[in-house]
Amino acid sequence: MTELSALTIAMAQYSQLPIGKPFGRFANSVRHVVDVHSTAGARPELVIFPEMHLFGTGDLPQDQARRSKIAAATDFHDELTENLKALAKELGIWLIPGTIPEQDGEGGAFNTAPVFSPAGELVTTYRKICPWRPFEQYTPGDSFAVFDIPGKGRIGLTICYDAWFPEISRQVAWLGADMIVNLVRTTTPDRRQELVLARANAIVNQTFLASINAAAPQGVGESVLVDPEGNIIRQITGSQEGLITATVQLDQVRRVHQTGTSGTNKVWEQFRPGDSPVPLPLYEGRIDPDRWSAPVD
Repeated sequence: MTELSALTIAMAQYSQLPIGKPFGRFANSVRHVVDVHSTAGARPELVIFPEMHLFGTGDLPQDQARRSKIAAATDFHDELTENLKALAKELGIWLIPGTIPEQDGEGGAFNTAPVFSPAGELVTTYRKICPWRPFEQYTPGDSFAVFDIPGKGRIGLTICYDAWFPEISRQVAWLGADMIVNLVRTTTPDRRQELVLARANAIVNQTFLASINAAAPQGVGESVLVDPEGNIIRQITGSQEGLITATVQLDQVRRVHQTGTSGTNKVWEQFRPGDSPVPLPLYEGRIDPDRWSAPVD
């Protein structure tokens, strides 16, 4: 198996920008993230922003906020998309600009995370499967998304409340994600539980997990980067704006699969061909041992 090289990431725990703010403000903040850390040492290759970073609605009532986001929703063939493509290409980075309201074709919107490559291409999108009901009125997505950073590893996407449903992180890990990026805009006291879930999802799936929340006043912060054994690599304590930067070796995921968490637990080897299938009535499905194995490239 080809050894992967290290990946430098930057997680921007920044305050939301209001809908309609000139794109240049966001572009300059991304340039600053890249430039500052380029002069300090390792240049960020993957830059990540929180959920709905570009679509703040301030103190608008819920219904009005929803209408504003639907009015601003994209089909990913618009000026915003072209600007994001151009920015990623200008800086030569992988860019996850938070999430964006995407037209659902029926007058509503998905909560969608796009990913842009250093070539200026939109490489994938992920629609949030679990909107925070009853408060969020987004249309739920129904599929998963991973993308490869050549020579570095595979990244999977989840959005905020998705983290509360272990099936979603498990599926993304099964698709081979070396790191799960969870884009968040949590405003509520349950962020402390989400930090537990970030570590738990990393441990049970043996993946890196990056949980990036918005800063005050739109979020409570507390962003965290966790390794495949549940150890915290970097964390921002508090709701103030801040930046997590780290250089990670995603090959660590493969080593943990081989040696086990803490040298003990090899969860991807639990079910093996020849074992009896385990019915899962909740899903009208089953764990099929022939399909349970460590993710592969």
